[in-house]
Formats: sequence, C-alpha cells, structure tokens
Amino acid sequence: MSQSPKDIAIVGSGLVGSLLAIYLRKEGHKVTVFDRRPDIRTVEFSGRSINLAMSNRGWNALQQVGLEDEIKKIAIPLYQRAMHVDGVPLYYQKYGKDDEAIWSTSRGLLNRKMIDLAEAEGTKFRFSEKVWDVDLPESKIYTGETEKGVWEEYKFDCVFGCDGAFSRVRHKMQRRSRFDYSQEFIKVGYKELSILPNEDGTHKLDKHSFHIWPRGKFMLIAMPNIDGSFTCTLFMPFEGDISFESITNKAEAKDFFSTHFPNVMPDLDNLIGDFFKNPTSAMVTMKCFPWTYWDKAVLVGDSAHAIVPFYGQGMNAGFEDIYVLANMLKKYPDNWTLAFEEYEKERKPNADAIAELSYRNFVEMSSKTADPMFLLQKKIEKKFAAEYPEKWLPVYSRVTFSNRPYAEALALGDEQEAIMKKIMQLPNIEEKWDSEEVTNKIIELLK
Repeated sequence: MSQSPKDIAIVGSGLVGSLLAIYLRKEGHKVTVFDRRPDIRTVEFSGRSINLAMSNRGWNALQQVGLEDEIKKIAIPLYQRAMHVDGVPLYYQKYGKDDEAIWSTSRGLLNRKMIDLAEAEGTKFRFSEKVWDVDLPESKIYTGETEKGVWEEYKFDCVFGCDGAFSRVRHKMQRRSRFDYSQEFIKVGYKELSILPNEDGTHKLDKHSFHIWPRGKFMLIAMPNIDGSFTCTLFMPFEGDISFESITNKAEAKDFFSTHFPNVMPDLDNLIGDFFKNPTSAMVTMKCFPWTYWDKAVLVGDSAHAIVPFYGQGMNAGFEDIYVLANMLKKYPDNWTLAFEEYEKERKPNADAIAELSYRNFVEMSSKTADPMFLLQKKIEKKFAAEYPEKWLPVYSRVTFSNRPYAEALALGDEQEAIMKKIMQLPNIEEKWDSEEVTNKIIELLK
C-alpha cells in the first residue's frame, strides 16, 4: 500500500537527517530540511570529527534506497585492528571472518555526499536557519536570526528531529508530562588530529587496519581516508596528570607524543598543530522516552539516543532507526501514530543496549586490549567460535556484522562473559588454553 503524501520538516542536515530525507522523498513526500549551520559543502569541516565506521546495519539501510555502491566509493574497508601496544611489536586482530570489514569514511565527505543525494531526490534544504521553537500539536516550527528577534512560521504535517544530542525538537518534547530524560558525560574528551599522506599520496600506515594505541586511561586511534591521510582521534581525560588540561604549550605536546606514541614522530609537527588548532570535545550518553508525539513529531538518531563512539555504532544505529521507521510506515501506511509507536517500541530497548555496549567497549579498547589475560580470553573465544560457529558468535561480530537486535547481542554477550569468567579461573589456563579440556568445558557450560 502506498502512503498519502505529506509535507514534512526534518530538523538537522547531518547523516541521519539527509538519509531520512532520501527515504521520505522516495515515498513521494515533500521534504524540507532545516539546519542552523551553513551548508557543509561550502565550508571547511569543523575539526570535531571521529571517522565513521560503516558496518552491516548502516549498509543495510543504504541498500534499501540503492546507495551502497555510491557510498563505498568514498570508504575504505578495514579488516583488522592494528595494535600499537607499549613495549610490544605491532600486531593485528582480525575483526571477523576473512571478508568481514568495517568501512572507514570521513564524516565531512560522507555528509556532503548525502546532502547531494538528498537534493537530487528533490529535498529542499534551508541552511543557516535556526529552529527556535516547535508547536508540537500543530507541527509548526519557528526560525529566526535570534531567540528574541522576528521569527518565521512554517506549518507541516509532521516534524522529524534529527538534530543531535542537544536536539531542539526533543527539548520541546521534554516539557510535556511524563517525558523521561537523562544525560551522562564521561570524564574523557576527544580531539581530532591527522596524519598526512606520503609525498606520493600513499598511506603511512596500513590502510586496511583500524590503528589503536591503547595507553590505559587514554588512547589514540587512526582511521584511513581515501586521500592517503588518516583521521586520528586522541581520547584523554579532561583533567589530571595526563590530560588535555595538563598540555599547555608545544614543548609539553612534543614531550607527550614522543613519549607515548613514538611511531607517529614523522608527523609530530602536524599533530601538535592540530592539537592546538582543533577543539576538545565532550562525549555524552543521552536517553529519553517517548520518542514520538502523536503523528506530529518523532525523534531519530542521536536526538533520541546519543551514545559514546567506542563501538562505531552511532551512525549505524541512526541509519537502522530510519530502516525500522520506514518499514513501520509501510506496514501502517496511513496510520502514522501507530507506525511511530511501533518504531519507538522496537528501537528503545536496542538503543539502550548499544549505549551500554559502547561504554563497555571504551574500557576494553583503552585498557583491556593491553592486558595479557584479556588477550588470552579473546584467543580462547576466537578458537572456540572457529570450531563451533553455530554455538558461539562473539558479541562484536553480533553487533557489527549482523542485523540482529542490539538487545540480543548485549544479553548473549553477558552470558558468554559469565562462561569465560569460569574458564579463565581454570588452573594453568595459560598452558592448556587450546586443549580439548577447555573446549569441552565451554560446551558443558553452554548447556
């Protein structure tokens, strides 16, 4: 059944807003996207980005509107982690089976591409137009130069909030009775840095790896771009002995990088320049409910469920929201109230699950990946999963290389962790980790 065409406003021209516009245009709706920022295609990107890791859920959402091949042109497959651990030779950890990869792409490059594609579908974009207020029952939005100035009123059939963790649309919904809301900042911030290409345009590090320098309470990551550069992200506490606060000049920055990341020395000047040029940004987990207001307004992506970036699932989760929402609108073509209710009912438990998984992965990436017993546990899990794939799918693979619910991955991951805790307590586990005894014990515990 086809849907009756509606006049729709989307607040936010980021990745989720742009993809949602494409979905809605393909169903015949009129779509106008508002954004307080200027057109990203006309300005230098902000220097606040962490490269994106597109995985199965994101590709699945793009496939539905025929965009997978187009987006793969601006992405690089990463088949493994490259671990730069202090005092240990460089080593690699495969993500999954040989052909399984996450795909690195620049947020700015992808966002520009998505806006181009949405415009090609007939979406109207209104940049540099800040939404100050939303009349939820009437689906009206009000924009203007300043909060106290003259406002322009726009009337729509429905308003979609895709305007991020500090959403103006959600802010209006929060004022209504029985709206649950929480936000929690972690004590670690991040700063974007870069490693330049070689003179011939090639990458200075392996370009099919996600590079990680785990250093306990802080870490550096690097993901490749198609121009030969790497976008690096330094995660570090805001305050403390080793923190953003403690590095105040170029000499201190040089000492920091040369001490903790000696193999990035060829790009030291560039890294130090980026360190003082780019802002230090915060990371927040935001949860709320409900996500919808009648058939008049709905939250999608970070405006409904902002998460920390350590599972690489923020964009993927937002794209999966759109995929589920679009299917609900097709299932209940002219009952948008019911479609929205079913959308939030399905997505809310999964959003909470990926928020929890993302925080746990921060702990794993920054400290546990350098712990010998943790690495041994992962080795045992990998061996068992290879021998008994029908019995054991690692939680990372369940999240990244499948479209099964996040909530399922969290629950099954907890069960696997409880089993492995018992396995790691077996006497002499370091010597007999690959023995039949250990394999049989896992099978017994699974029963």
